[in-house]
Amino acid sequence: MGGVEDEEPATKRMKLSSGELRGLSNGTSLIDPVAGSSRDLMARPLPSAGDDEVVGSKGVIKRVEFVRIIAKALYSLGYKKSGAHLEEESGISVHSAVVNLFMQQVLDGNWNESVNTLHKIRELDEKIIKSASFLILEQKFLELLKEDKLMDALKTLRTEITPLCINGPRVHELSSCLVAPSLLGSRAQDNVRLKSRTKLLEELQELLPPTIMIPERRLEHLVEQALVLQKDACFFHNSVNEQMSLYTDHRCGSEQIPSRTLQILQAHSDEVWFLQFSHNGKYLASSSNDRSAIIWEVDANGALSLKHKLCGHQKPVSSVSWSPDNRQLLTCGVEEAVRRWDAASGECLHVYEKPGLGLVSCGWFPDGKWIFSGVNDKSICMWGLDGKELECWKGQRTLRISDLEITSDGKQVISICRENAILLLDREAKVERWIEEDQTITSFSLSKDNKHLLVNLLNQEIHLWNIQGDVKLVAKYTGHKRSRFVIRSCFGGIDQAFIASGSEDSQVYIWHRLTGELIEALPGHSGAVNCVSWNPVNPHMLASASDDRTIRIWGGLNTQNVKCGGCDGGTLSNSNGVHYSNGKA
Repeated sequence: MGGVEDEEPATKRMKLSSGELRGLSNGTSLIDPVAGSSRDLMARPLPSAGDDEVVGSKGVIKRVEFVRIIAKALYSLGYKKSGAHLEEESGISVHSAVVNLFMQQVLDGNWNESVNTLHKIRELDEKIIKSASFLILEQKFLELLKEDKLMDALKTLRTEITPLCINGPRVHELSSCLVAPSLLGSRAQDNVRLKSRTKLLEELQELLPPTIMIPERRLEHLVEQALVLQKDACFFHNSVNEQMSLYTDHRCGSEQIPSRTLQILQAHSDEVWFLQFSHNGKYLASSSNDRSAIIWEVDANGALSLKHKLCGHQKPVSSVSWSPDNRQLLTCGVEEAVRRWDAASGECLHVYEKPGLGLVSCGWFPDGKWIFSGVNDKSICMWGLDGKELECWKGQRTLRISDLEITSDGKQVISICRENAILLLDREAKVERWIEEDQTITSFSLSKDNKHLLVNLLNQEIHLWNIQGDVKLVAKYTGHKRSRFVIRSCFGGIDQAFIASGSEDSQVYIWHRLTGELIEALPGHSGAVNCVSWNPVNPHMLASASDDRTIRIWGGLNTQNVKCGGCDGGTLSNSNGVHYSNGKA
């Protein structure tokens, strides 16, 4: 380019007198015991720490903890008999007898007894006992209010809750409920709502040490954590999580990465400078030194065909930007005008200009009602769709060659404001932050979650910055070539786990985002690769734009070659059909 969670099956739930014990305890009711188990079994004390054996080849998993967590998972899944049998055969209880009693008392609403039992549980310090007692007595207070027992509720507040001498603001909130008990649970007292006893037990579980009450769904959490770690360690992971299995360790092959040319698109008559997939992945827009932009359509088989060629700019088209609803496209000429197009018809809907000045970048507000543009007097302007200028930030806000991004919440406008600095402008708070580099910045790209910025530098490095809170450099990517032209990079793949970039050596480079290691250098183009764009919906589709006047569509090694109507046959398909739109507004 020129110029620089599932609930357990209902049929497997055990109905208790409280009606609310659903896998939170070990599933054994003091009122309705499970067949094949007994109260004596459930009350068996836990083995001492000295009895801990280890399981597994690494010797790091304690047998007692392992069995308790498995049994807990069985109860949570609704397999109560299996859980009880595991406890009986192993001699290891999920919870001690006193903890079982405590949980059942909470679910049955025996508030005073549960507080007394709480004091009998070993290993609890005074702070935890007070906090847990507060939760229990608060529930007692709210249930009394619901039953219109105001004097009993007042007595509980005065003689049981207040003497705990903790959480004063909450005590005041509870006091207000006595004034207007009819509002309990209403929006007026949304912060004082009566919770279910099951929910109360969940809160108590979070408060008490996990050695005493095993956290709910602990096994699921551990398994999910293991899968996520395997995925993050997988060099080529680029598939949906549903494809991960517990039966084998997760490992993807290089075929997951788009590294094979599936199509060569050849409708531009000069260097292709910029390209971008629509948010829904159904279209690709490209812009060129030939003063045109093209909208390509992606069919159900992944083949691209020319939909509209957009003409009307008097200068080369430097960039494009899709509207949030994918129905419109902005194109920006080099220090010229910004044009807004209808993607379905190819009609130019409006031309945005500033007399005596040129526009250098374009972008959409998240609701699609406004657009932003950088101006060559170093200002940034916001326009209504009708062309009315709504706001303008003057001063050193942008450069003559600049990218422009707006975060998805519409609060931050991001632009290159100096050769080595990027402006993060909070348009609501009127606060400015900066990313400052030691080298000249040539382009940048914003991650989908608005948390990271990918910055291309003159010294052939790409830097990854965290822009939440205090800006921080978190990674660097090297290997590509850049000496003369503006080269652009992008995020891509599942969870945007990869970084792709063009390069002046005619190759496309792909790095693993987390490790920074180079995965692929893809040959094929015969000129500098100016820009890349990863399909946001199809993680196996990548597009690259080059000075050789072509666009290459890359797919995984297992992806079939695509053919499309109006394309030449052969191993690769070429699209060179022309549908002109004169772009006059």
